[in-house]
Amino acid sequence: MSTQTAPQKHTPEEALRSANQRFYAAFESLDMNQMDAVWAHDDAVQCVHPGWNMLLGWEEVRERWARIFANTKRVRVVLSGVWIRVEGDVGWVGCTAHVTTASADSIDDAIVQATNIFILRGGRWLLATHHASPLPVSSRSTVQ
Repeated sequence: MSTQTAPQKHTPEEALRSANQRFYAAFESLDMNQMDAVWAHDDAVQCVHPGWNMLLGWEEVRERWARIFANTKRVRVVLSGVWIRVEGDVGWVGCTAHVTTASADSIDDAIVQATNIFILRGGRWLLATHHASPLPVSSRSTVQ
């Protein structure tokens, strides 16, 4: 008797969640080939890193990621509060990302609120916009 299972069908939201996870995995990998694979490659893409100006077009976005990767030794991203919405061939993900980066001489922690907008092309969700804004780090107070 065969125990084969039917192939899993993913909802659009599950597919979008996977695409968002691939983006952050590419960031953690510091591998431009992985980052290339998650983005749409056209003049309409845009990216805003925390505290930086908006980058327009794939060439400009790619060049900045390459610079970030060249100056970073390690990245760890932990997501929380992930919210997903799909409307036809456009989907967006809102999330909070705790990002730890290590460079040659420092380790930095940041908490950012991110919005990632994806477009569906050829059956694949590709990143069209990444916007990350810094959140204030809450200081813990001790009540005595």
